[in-house]
Amino acid sequence: MRNIDLSPLYRSAIGFDRLAHMIESASSGNGNSNQGYPPYNIEQLSEDEYRITLAVAGFDESELDITSHQNTLLVKGVKATKEQAETKFLYQGIAERGFERKYQLADYVTVQSADLSNGLLHIELKREVPEAMKPRSIGIGQHTNKRIAS
Repeated sequence: MRNIDLSPLYRSAIGFDRLAHMIESASSGNGNSNQGYPPYNIEQLSEDEYRITLAVAGFDESELDITSHQNTLLVKGVKATKEQAETKFLYQGIAERGFERKYQLADYVTVQSADLSNGLLHIELKREVPEAMKPRSIGIGQHTNKRIAS
């Protein structure tokens, strides 16, 4: 079996460009069995703004939990089973099961807000790079008064 070095991809990852991590997770089998549920979109609204939209029809705000810790965003949906146990279905095609979905966020990406409307959960994200970490222009030919004595 071939070994592929993905470390160069990590060095250039920004925003949601975590391709190397996703490939490693998929190949190592660490993925979760509910990878397709609930369906979601990731949008880039501007250079530093993103939105995750999850289709969570049937879930109430009280049944959803959004947690951001370090560079991980965790969205959980816990469905009350009491109501479901009392209902007799002739056919059940609507998935009403709990879920847990994790997203790896790049450095300096923070959760700004979350909104639930029409069965869609919208999570707004923003990348805020500190001034000290932003690139700065260095002029050529600008000297400082300090000289090294030889």
